[in-house]
Amino acid sequence: MTKRISRRMFLAGSAAAVAAGCASTGKAPGKLSSRSPNEKLNVAGIGVGGKGASDVDGASKHANIVALCDVDLEQGRASFERMPDVPRFQDYRKMLDKMGKDIDACTVSTPDHMHAMIAMHCIKMGKHVYVQKPLTKDIHEARMLTEAARQYKVATQMGNQGHCEDGVRQFCEILWSGEIGQVHEAHTWTNRPIWPQGIPDPLPAEPVPATLDWDLWLGGAPERPYNKGYCPFKWRGWWDFGCGALGDMACHIMDPVYWSLKLDAPLSVEVISQEGCNAQTAPNKSVLKYEFGQRGDLPPVTVYWHDGGNLPPYPEGVPAEEKLGNGEGDNGSLLIGDKGLLTCGTYGNDVRLLPAARMADYKFPEPSIPRIKDEDSYLNWLEAAKGGAPAASNFDYSGPFTEMVLLGNLALRTGKKIEWDAANMKVTNVPEANELVRTNYRKGWSL
Repeated sequence: MTKRISRRMFLAGSAAAVAAGCASTGKAPGKLSSRSPNEKLNVAGIGVGGKGASDVDGASKHANIVALCDVDLEQGRASFERMPDVPRFQDYRKMLDKMGKDIDACTVSTPDHMHAMIAMHCIKMGKHVYVQKPLTKDIHEARMLTEAARQYKVATQMGNQGHCEDGVRQFCEILWSGEIGQVHEAHTWTNRPIWPQGIPDPLPAEPVPATLDWDLWLGGAPERPYNKGYCPFKWRGWWDFGCGALGDMACHIMDPVYWSLKLDAPLSVEVISQEGCNAQTAPNKSVLKYEFGQRGDLPPVTVYWHDGGNLPPYPEGVPAEEKLGNGEGDNGSLLIGDKGLLTCGTYGNDVRLLPAARMADYKFPEPSIPRIKDEDSYLNWLEAAKGGAPAASNFDYSGPFTEMVLLGNLALRTGKKIEWDAANMKVTNVPEANELVRTNYRKGWSL
């Protein structure tokens, strides 16, 4: 590990605006206090197993890792062993209390239900945060984090790393060049879930592993007995902990569509089909329909989400052997314009017009959106924390994006068409759906 540096100054970042060209809001970036671009920040990892291990590793290429925290010592073992001299903790609150003065920034890579509480704690201490997708488990949390990041002027980033890559920029530039004309319909799809869903009842109690603090893992979620069917991996399908296939993958797959079509909050979301949704877990498969109104000179558009193996209708005029989306065709995005078709893979990569014959002599537009250095979301965030332009997927972009995504779960859980008043964060036509906009935390936990 690189030699630690003492914390010489309080770093204040700003996610109050989106960098020019890095999101569609058109707001000017704020001004940050900064230290030398060559001076490394001190980063703590909260949740350092699984995806959290790669988040810490990604940050370590550009920063000093000064603390590691995981409620499951076995889950975090690989990170602990890779950085044996770094202090380790099970409770992020104790870590921040003890080492707060030495920490500039935190990665938050826990299950979804703890993202907002942990990130908010860090933000209120003036720490910059990199939070895994989906940004939050519910819509209210996303709105609160977005507002807090502005108030406390910290640098933020959601872990939808494709937003920092060149592919999604090419996708936008092709559409904005007029190549496929106006878009009235778009499709996004994934092969997830690849974990159990459609389970109607809680799982039976099992002995808690000695390495796991189950009470800390539950955090603000309702109390229930431990079962290996919840953690460390299978929590995504349970409404108390995760957001299902939609929450897992839409923040990747819907991103090119959301950005390129300059979307914001939908007018409505409805379920076209679903199988297995219940009060405990998300469905085994589903199709959702999001309706968006006119945005400036862009016409109203319908965006479909397909998961669990559901695929979009195959477009006319495209040879059957040509894949949509990624190389396997099981994840991706598709825009249907009145002059053509545009598709890309899971993270906005493999951008191409359809049918493939249209690419034979096609020349991509000259870049008009600034590219991210090394296409590195961690570096992009850390440079923002040191006074650079706001990170590409900072909370002014990823907060509203997450709200849009999670509206689909309100439709799934109620089984009804949801009409949305974004300004007031309220469902206007299904009163019971408003109970799902905001989470009631277990006693002792709060946002």
